Amino acid sequence: MPAVPAPPTPWSLLRVLVTGAAGSVGGAVRAGLAGRYAELRLLDREPLLPTSPGETVVRCDISDRDAVRDAARGVDCIVHLAGVPTEASWEALLPANVIGTCNVFDAAVDCGVRRVVLASSNHVVGFARAQSEIGVLDPMRPDSRYAVTKVFAEALGRLHADKHGIAVVCLRIGSFRPAPQSRRQLATWIGPRDMTALVRCAIEAPGVEFAVVYGVSNNRGNRWRNPQAAVIGFTAAQSADDYTGQVPDDPPDAGIHFHGGRFCAIELTRDPATIGR
Repeated sequence: MPAVPAPPTPWSLLRVLVTGAAGSVGGAVRAGLAGRYAELRLLDREPLLPTSPGETVVRCDISDRDAVRDAARGVDCIVHLAGVPTEASWEALLPANVIGTCNVFDAAVDCGVRRVVLASSNHVVGFARAQSEIGVLDPMRPDSRYAVTKVFAEALGRLHADKHGIAVVCLRIGSFRPAPQSRRQLATWIGPRDMTALVRCAIEAPGVEFAVVYGVSNNRGNRWRNPQAAVIGFTAAQSADDYTGQVPDDPPDAGIHFHGGRFCAIELTRDPATIGR
């Protein structure tokens, strides 16, 4: 007789570990999810203090495998936000963005964590032409070393979903800011309220095996097709359209030709007109 699957844990009983909790996204998520779960465990190498009921703090570096495993014991879901969030050298990126992500998934396997919500990036498709519409099944076009680490992270998530049955939600986060700051961000912006709602949906959505969701608000200029947002029940409530006419033009460099913006122009030695044609 086949085993009967265990019923899902009510969200109010969940124990959630957030890595990178002192960062900009981590801070917004922490504030938005305060008091929602049985425990919100906050990990960062920077000092943090618990300020709400149910919060606990773990101070460690994400590249410390044993410390990450200890932090993951007893949790139901890891929201992995830690990492270097911009272009940098390999020496700067590898400890946090690659080794740290490996440590998170190793800890999930070792500790029986059922779900990982992974901060990916829109820059994994950064070299797609600016006017093209891009979906989650389109080829990766990373625009930087940073973006390559996020391609790796998504692949690692796919591996662990298939090999270990861990539910994985990859969030290709757009431009997270309190408000859009450039013309490009009128298309790519995600506001704090939507960011928190996106992470909450990724934590709580039932029946997820593996999903890739663009983290973007309800912007008229958005060119990312996002069918799996419905899979996790996410509907954006904010819009960059409210800021039309209030932002400066983008710099007149190669970045204006591509989804990834200025990341594409960094160290570029090729004529941008010949890319993606």
